[in-house]
Amino acid sequence: MRENRIKVLKIEPGQAPQVKEIQNDLASLQAEVGGLIECIGFPNGCVAVCNEEGKINGMLPNRRLGADIICGPFFVCDTAHDGNFTSLGKSKIAEYSQLFADIPEFTGQEPELEPGFTFIGFEY
Repeated sequence: MRENRIKVLKIEPGQAPQVKEIQNDLASLQAEVGGLIECIGFPNGCVAVCNEEGKINGMLPNRRLGADIICGPFFVCDTAHDGNFTSLGKSKIAEYSQLFADIPEFTGQEPELEPGFTFIGFEY
């Protein structure tokens, strides 16, 4: 069953992570990130939900994630077995608060800030 409201960890550029409760519908999710959403999965089932056009829209660099930099605001939530977004529990809030606690300084010259695309081909 889909939760109507979910507890997430919101990460804004230049700010410490904050726990927030948001509506769990597409319009509200898009409002949180300022546009179209993209999900970046973590091994434990959680996802970072960010603006898929953050770099090309000129949003501020926010946090490093793997070999990339997320631009613009994003939030972390959990997911259910069916893929629906769910609330973060206390232990995952603590885990991701620690992961994103450091507020990096960016020069604007980082190569990861350049928009890029990955094309994946499939054989039929």
